[in-house]
Amino acid sequence: MYYLGIDLGSSSIKLALVEIETGKCLGVIQEPEKEMDIHAPKKGWAEQDPEDWWKYVCNGVHQIKKKFKVTKDEIKGIGIAYQMHGLVLIDDLGNPIRNSIIWCDSRAVTIGNKAYSEIGTAICDNEFLNSPGNFTASKLKWVQIHEPENYEKIYKFMLPGDYIAFKLSDTINSTITGLSEGIFWNFKQDSVSEQLLDYFQFSKELFPNLVDTFSKQSEISKKGALASGLKEGTPILYRAGDQPNNALSLNVFQPGEVAATGGTSGVVYAITNNLSVKESSRVNNFAHVNYKKNRLKNIGKLLCINGAGIQYRWLLNNLSVSSYEEMNKLANEVEIGSDGVCVIPFGNGSERMLLNQDIGTRILNLNLNRHSKSHICRAALEGIAFSFVYGIEIMKSDGIEAKVIRAGNDNLFRSKIFANSIATLIQQEIEIYNTTGAIGAARACTISLDGYEKFSSFMKNDHVMTYMPFQDMKPFKKAYQNWKKELELILNK
Repeated sequence: MYYLGIDLGSSSIKLALVEIETGKCLGVIQEPEKEMDIHAPKKGWAEQDPEDWWKYVCNGVHQIKKKFKVTKDEIKGIGIAYQMHGLVLIDDLGNPIRNSIIWCDSRAVTIGNKAYSEIGTAICDNEFLNSPGNFTASKLKWVQIHEPENYEKIYKFMLPGDYIAFKLSDTINSTITGLSEGIFWNFKQDSVSEQLLDYFQFSKELFPNLVDTFSKQSEISKKGALASGLKEGTPILYRAGDQPNNALSLNVFQPGEVAATGGTSGVVYAITNNLSVKESSRVNNFAHVNYKKNRLKNIGKLLCINGAGIQYRWLLNNLSVSSYEEMNKLANEVEIGSDGVCVIPFGNGSERMLLNQDIGTRILNLNLNRHSKSHICRAALEGIAFSFVYGIEIMKSDGIEAKVIRAGNDNLFRSKIFANSIATLIQQEIEIYNTTGAIGAARACTISLDGYEKFSSFMKNDHVMTYMPFQDMKPFKKAYQNWKKELELILNK
């Protein structure tokens, strides 16, 4: 018998099957094979069609059943992970009103900044634990202002994972951790924020019902079963945004534990039970998956770097190279510091950790007589790693002291240059585990039925390696200081 995990990303949807008793992964598939399109009608915008997500989920379910010869009767529960902060709007027939405004869309920055000032920085910091910023609430307000005809059609708003659960079950609901990622949650009141609703003039009728993160949230409906190939009545047992889910996948639940991700965007996600914040304009604070209303107040403190893996992917697509492996090999030909070449990797929209500035990507100090694509490859890996270190410095100023850092064995953390640079500069071991968001979402179904202890036991065989800090950190520190100087010159213009 198996649990199915669905991980809705912005580049693809991944599905995993795990054995219920052992947590062993039977396999993972990706749909579509090539990356999904992101529509950018204007500079700084980023949209996707929710119906495309649903189509790829259904295709993926059919594929994974066929590939691993699993029947719908053998799938006993569904866990869902999804790209955070997106806005999905449906009408009273359940149809999307417009494309989803996804996480990396920056059109609502001004709205969020104005709200932070006018609601009051003290209320936002002490009760929301965040500036409204460029998150779901601000995006919903953008629609209200700029597309009033669409706003009038809204029956419910949803987060991306809520939409997939709705299509599977014909049931509309969300979670506390989900609403907190949209900056709708008041942590002091432990409820949807009345101040935010009043300020933005949102009706409570637009909100989905709340269910526990680990619970029987809904069941596959007849309509959802026909489209997906899953069995009618199969329970949806878990749902969370991709970064809380990534932390869960790495068994990161308690204060002092940190999860890191080096995908299209980069993320450092640290658990704390301290509700005080100092960097709410640069670091976000969300209810973690094990947050319990009026009980356990575990917060996921998240720092996001939009320009991470997308920077390295852009180089892959535009240099005369065939693979990331070739790029890593080229980068290894160059000494630490890339002979002075610096890549400032922030070319994926406004960066919250840079106070929502959009400074773009910069390749600096390039000497056309000395430097080659090897230098650019190394400088890119170092630049992305340095942006992680810069972010970790911000998190330390916000009260985070990491005891354990864990990351998945994928994307940027496969690069020794990238991982060793971070480990050495922060003088902290980084544990690498062979798991993914889709596997974590599938395994999380276990928590709903059998608790955390059984879930934690699944990770015993997942450990791959540990990156240890180099004893000689001088060349790393010099390279980082050079990079940081260049960044601060840009920021202070």
